[in-house]
Amino acid sequence: MSDSTTAPLSPVVLEAWFDLQCPDCLQALDDVRALREKYGDRLDVQLRHFPLAKHKHAYAAAQAAEEAVEQGKGWPYAEALLARTAELGERGEPVLMEVATELGLDAEEFDTALIDGRHLLTVDADEAEGKAIKVTGTPTYVIGGERLDGGQSQDGLRERIEEIADRLLEG
Repeated sequence: MSDSTTAPLSPVVLEAWFDLQCPDCLQALDDVRALREKYGDRLDVQLRHFPLAKHKHAYAAAQAAEEAVEQGKGWPYAEALLARTAELGERGEPVLMEVATELGLDAEEFDTALIDGRHLLTVDADEAEGKAIKVTGTPTYVIGGERLDGGQSQDGLRERIEEIADRLLEG
């Protein structure tokens, strides 16, 4: 997702490779929020799409998140959708529209974007880049050229990200 949490010229970039139907990514939001709070505009957290084949609605969710970026609410949409991962798995794409409506997004434009596939290339590009850097599960983070896999365990992951961010900010 091209939406980030801070100005584009932040000194340290943290790429968060997420699947928006992934329960582990929902848990990872606590770490992302804590990192944003700790570092503010010194850390640019960028959401990148890596929809997993095992999540039937993740690819559509990634496209929906891109439309939310276009409408100025990329991160709020992603966070609201992650809070409903179980419901998305059960009910599917209607949940994407409900979240958009709840956030005050233009529902008609949102629906059109999902039908016409205008965000397919962005999602496909993220997925291809993720595969190229050997992302295999979500969440996965990239900071300072280091890839950190949170798909197996998130224990100690935030601390490792903080160590890298502190080092990069000092240097």
